[in-house]
Amino acid sequence: MSKQRKAVALISGGLDSLLAVRVMQEQGIYVEGINFFTGFCVEGHTHAIRKKDRKKPKRNNALWCAEQLGIKLHILDIIEEYKQVLFNPRYGYGANLNPCLDCKIFMVKKAKEWMEAHAFDFIITGEVIGQRPMSQRKDTLPVVQRDSGITDRLLRPLCARNLPETLPEREGWVKREELYDFSGRTRKPQMALAKKFGFEDYAQPAGGCCFLTDKQYAVKLADLWQSRGAREYELDDIMLLKVGRHIRPAPNYKLIVAREEGEGKFLQGYKRQYPQLRVTSHGGPLALIDGELSADDLQLAARIVARYSQGKMEPEVEMEYIDTSGHVQPMKVVPLGPMDVKPEWML
Repeated sequence: MSKQRKAVALISGGLDSLLAVRVMQEQGIYVEGINFFTGFCVEGHTHAIRKKDRKKPKRNNALWCAEQLGIKLHILDIIEEYKQVLFNPRYGYGANLNPCLDCKIFMVKKAKEWMEAHAFDFIITGEVIGQRPMSQRKDTLPVVQRDSGITDRLLRPLCARNLPETLPEREGWVKREELYDFSGRTRKPQMALAKKFGFEDYAQPAGGCCFLTDKQYAVKLADLWQSRGAREYELDDIMLLKVGRHIRPAPNYKLIVAREEGEGKFLQGYKRQYPQLRVTSHGGPLALIDGELSADDLQLAARIVARYSQGKMEPEVEMEYIDTSGHVQPMKVVPLGPMDVKPEWML
């Protein structure tokens, strides 16, 4: 009897990686998955915070996909290693701060290390030619194979018939004629294949799963780096960039103002790390202060927060400034008018 071959799959939680694994399972390949945690993924924790996202699944899509497929999933924390990919991408950024090609090379290289350590035979991904403008072009797919060192042990089941044969195909581990030739931005072929396999519920097949591709998020991250004078971040930093209004009235400080109750509760968890401002005389948002404030800065910051409270039309609003030790300083301020909040403050 022939040996059962084993493949490790890069699982993002999207439709393409879900289908790529099922295509391999249909050919009798044993598959386990890897999901790399960079901190920049869009997952269920963001959906749980805001009312507008209430109908979205509160789940880790990679784990959910693994459950649907009946495979083991290994979640690898690469937050620290990934920083150098983001800070110094050899192939540059996409439209925002997304180092997509360098990111793919890095993840395939890490998967190769895992493959070799666990005696697996090859790697599979859900990539499709022409689907992503930076990392999934016909001229960049070979770059991933070359720079990661995986060469022809990387199989892309959804577009393999548009590409040269790989080792698993040449050796007869998989049948090339049962692979696919998908290409381009349309997702209709993938959705039809999902229907054929009986997958009815899956992550929406558009937009990717990385906040670095989001223009507003990229602006906030660039501002964070500029304010600190260095390209650095910790997990809490990048989590906070996903929540609230970010307002920078001056170079030395920034406000993070909750837009609704769920965000206020989330920001409350950072009360030991950041001073807070909150309105006490009216309903209003909680705001964190990131930076060092003078007395004048504190007055302006309080007036800005009051602008977003239910007392914004009142001549005076009562507030509290709470430092990280829990000391409370009562304040009374005049809310800023709508024309006084300068557009350039908004990140």
